Amino acid sequence: MSDEAGDRDGSGTDTPGAARRMSGWMILGVVAAALLVCCCSAAVGLLISWSAGLFHAPT
Repeated sequence: MSDEAGDRDGSGTDTPGAARRMSGWMILGVVAAALLVCCCSAAVGLLISWSAGLFHAPT
């Protein structure tokens, strides 16, 4: 009886902890990917604006 309770407690705490850690890493990965996409799209927009002459001083 005591062995079964110990097994249940050990497996019950390990699995949710591992799942919580994986979802945390997944959230960090999604946030990092979103920041990368946002920064790259902003850089491309600035490059297109610069090449179109929007940042040049009017003469």
